[in-house]
Amino acid sequence: MTSTETTGTPTGTDPRTAASAGAVGTDRPTGPVLFASDLDRTLVYSAAALGLTVPDAEAPRLLCVEVYRSAPLSFLTETAAATLTEIASLPPHEARFVPVTTRTPEQYRRMRLPGPAPALAISANGGRLLVDGEPDGEWDDHVAGLLATDCAPLAEVRDRLRATADPGWLLKERVAEDLFCYLVVDRERFPADWADELATWAGERGWTVSVQGRKVYVVPRPLTKSAALAEVVRRTGARRVLAAGDSLLDADLLTAADRGWRPGHGELADTGWHAPHVASLTTRGVRCGEEILAAALAEVRAHREGHRG
Repeated sequence: MTSTETTGTPTGTDPRTAASAGAVGTDRPTGPVLFASDLDRTLVYSAAALGLTVPDAEAPRLLCVEVYRSAPLSFLTETAAATLTEIASLPPHEARFVPVTTRTPEQYRRMRLPGPAPALAISANGGRLLVDGEPDGEWDDHVAGLLATDCAPLAEVRDRLRATADPGWLLKERVAEDLFCYLVVDRERFPADWADELATWAGERGWTVSVQGRKVYVVPRPLTKSAALAEVVRRTGARRVLAAGDSLLDADLLTAADRGWRPGHGELADTGWHAPHVASLTTRGVRCGEEILAAALAEVRAHREGHRG
């Protein structure tokens, strides 16, 4: 299904973060290289999303990085795990791995990613900036102010969802951090035109719609990954930003980066989204996580050597 989220330049920044947003996309003489990456279906994959097409005996060895309700849920390949560990273990003045996810902080904490725990992470689609795993109060206040003035209230959107969603295909309705909401749906029964109609209604009220697998996200337009990334750049003084993502909720993140990678699967690939500085990969499934991480590590090494020279 094609998502109808609006893509383009980052939204939701104020003068405090606008300067850092402008710095994203510009090499600085000093500061670390940031690798800001989406997680699900970009680096980390559920069993249903692995996309393995080789004979079982040739399948890559997998590392489980998330357990939910006592069952393994998310994986990456052991090769990808080793590469991510190398990136995350570099000195913070040289490089930083920054997870960027639509997951809530609670959902993010379920993941046990290889390597040292990231000091900074972006969750709730930019609504939460985690510092050593805990939400940053200053960023929380900033986001709350944006949402209070720039879009319709969450309650109005939820009322619309409840009034129009069909119990025949609706499995669950959830609210994330009192910031946005999403539905879990039966994709075989879910009508594509329902999402299109919702997107039109939501767009008039400052919200966007994105369909990812079985989930239909309805997110305030000011709530973007790129705005939170700009804040991370401001705090770290990063000289260069690398990014990766598969969904339309990642489009602004990729747009704001100096260099990016888009998997051969997901909303961005399905809709033909592209940008000159973003590599449109053809690899699909968990092997794409390997390819992205290898490319990111090569970029980090190249810039480290270049600045040393």
